[in-house]
Amino acid sequence: MTIDSITKALVDGYREGGANIGDLDLPSRQQVSTILREVESIIFPGFSRDEAVNGESVQHFVAQRLHSLKSLIAREARREIKVSGTSHRQPITHENASEEANRFAEEFLEGLPKLRVQVLKDVDALCAGDPAVQSREEVMLAYPGLAATLVYRVANAFWKGGLRLIARIMSELCHSRTGIDIHPAATIGASFYIDHGTGVVIGETTTIGDRVKIYQGVSLGALSVSKKVQGVKRHPTICDDVTIYAGATILGGETLVGHHSVIGGNVWLIKSVPPYSVVENDAAVRIRERASAKSNDSVESESRCLASLHQVENQQR
Repeated sequence: MTIDSITKALVDGYREGGANIGDLDLPSRQQVSTILREVESIIFPGFSRDEAVNGESVQHFVAQRLHSLKSLIAREARREIKVSGTSHRQPITHENASEEANRFAEEFLEGLPKLRVQVLKDVDALCAGDPAVQSREEVMLAYPGLAATLVYRVANAFWKGGLRLIARIMSELCHSRTGIDIHPAATIGASFYIDHGTGVVIGETTTIGDRVKIYQGVSLGALSVSKKVQGVKRHPTICDDVTIYAGATILGGETLVGHHSVIGGNVWLIKSVPPYSVVENDAAVRIRERASAKSNDSVESESRCLASLHQVENQQR
């Protein structure tokens, strides 16, 4: 095929969808990523940029970042508002979209001090709960669980403000960066703690209380993925002070995990449990049949293993 024929085939196919060649001015993933970086630089000044921020310059730094952030948010919000109006067949003028976008940008900036307090509580939860943490600075710079929680709190504000496309872009940018997938519509309380985090999935209608700890591979999901349950609570409720260990799967909108419960690793849970529950996935242990003949390496390996086991048993006594 020639370039001309390939071009024609592609352009003809664009009529079926998946090509923005009309009047729509879609939000930019690159600009949404920049919004997240700007927010992070305001929440943790001096942490996310290669520029020194000291006591004398911090006020100028923050004011400058706020001006930049307001402009970025207003522009991307205006794009989504116009796209949303078009998709719902509700024509909206550029002026009306700009007015609504500016209003949201101002409200978001006004909420930043409160958002920062929330994120610092998440930092302190990680510091208090993870013995590997050496400092708050380590958590702010290097912990994917905190990065995902920060992005969730920003995206959740956009979702509540009606900017749901931008909110979803934010959550997916974070998902690709951390391996943690938190829907921006989820409800998550204070002092949230994600340790390690890879493979964590928190669905749209999940409700999580305060001081909840979640480890890697946890799924808070739905029992059904049918489109018929759209808009219905289909993800679980996790009450205050719950710990959920690695690989646990908790499903269903009617499933409630009572406060101060512990959900063990690899548990599959589709029914509610009362407060102070301990749910375990007991692993059965059996001894394999011994081979009639063993190599010297195998005997030595078994001897070392048994010696270690006896040592542990003696310490427990």
